[in-house]
Amino acid sequence: MQNTEMLPRDTAVQLIDAEGAAVADERYPMPDAATLLRAYRGLVEGRRINDQAGALVRQGRLAVYPSSHGQEACQVGASLALRDDDWLFPTYRDSVAVIGRGVAPADALVLLKGDWHSGYDVRAHRVAPQTTPLATQLLHAVGFAYAAKKRGEDTVALALCGDGATSEGDFHEAMNFAAVFHVPVVFLIQNNEFAISVPLSRQTAAPSLAHKAIGYGMPGQRVDGNDVAAVLAVLGEAVERARSGGGPSLVEAHTYRMQAHTNADDDTRYRERSEVQAWAARDPLLRLRAHLTAAGALDDEREAEFAAGAEEIAAAMRAALNTDAELDPEDLFRFVTETRSPQLAEQWELLRDEIERTPAETPGGAR
Repeated sequence: MQNTEMLPRDTAVQLIDAEGAAVADERYPMPDAATLLRAYRGLVEGRRINDQAGALVRQGRLAVYPSSHGQEACQVGASLALRDDDWLFPTYRDSVAVIGRGVAPADALVLLKGDWHSGYDVRAHRVAPQTTPLATQLLHAVGFAYAAKKRGEDTVALALCGDGATSEGDFHEAMNFAAVFHVPVVFLIQNNEFAISVPLSRQTAAPSLAHKAIGYGMPGQRVDGNDVAAVLAVLGEAVERARSGGGPSLVEAHTYRMQAHTNADDDTRYRERSEVQAWAARDPLLRLRAHLTAAGALDDEREAEFAAGAEEIAAAMRAALNTDAELDPEDLFRFVTETRSPQLAEQWELLRDEIERTPAETPGGAR
């Protein structure tokens, strides 16, 4: 492959502009109306999931929630670009993409509630556990894709990360191994301009994050991360390239984190409200709604259907997270290793003794 074919475009790929008008592109075709309607439904549901999760945090039912409000096009595009037998490797901010792969919303939020490291069967859904350490999931995705290649399977792994993760050593190792061993993996960087409070300008001096790809020997591409049609087209090409033996790719999606990093973050300390409001006009949901309405593919009846479906998801989230879990303290030791070590056994016995000697609280709060 020539170096010029590995370089990303000077401007991000866009198929639908901020006003909802179609943008012609010689390389990337516009997805069909049925696909765009499916994506729009995902955007409606994703926005409602983000809003409901935020409310559950304020009610004390979720310990923390990293909202993807404004980034839903990346989330939906990632979930729809894969076949059922492909694998998704998400970050902590990718709950909407995880749910888009068929994981029940309440199960996807277990990690953020603090009960378990993962509340779903990763093999059943082909979704790796969400990770809070930066970039570790990239190595997992590469290893999985390498194993699939060795087995002769046509499975593709899609690994998600943020712009901050590109400063981690794990990012370098994953990219280098993927390129050297030509594994079927696609890296999607959701560049939302901030790694918590650190702006992109302090992460890299490269022309774009997509330009990092050529240094490893793989193609890179930039896409408007608030245009779900473009995200689907660019990711779709990269996934099929990996599936057909073309090796890994890196896609940088230019988007914006509309809300704080998490509920524990005060984003007013490091960015201006005017900057946030400027990105509000590029909202991925409003953009696709305008496009589909103008094309006659979206009417009030279908809009109401999608909204009702999103409300059902929100209601299920509330019902599940408003129920207190029955916790077993021994679970802290039960699943660390297949066979419990003498050290873990001793620790459990100490804890059990402490529990048995501690008087239980009465319903009125007295002991």
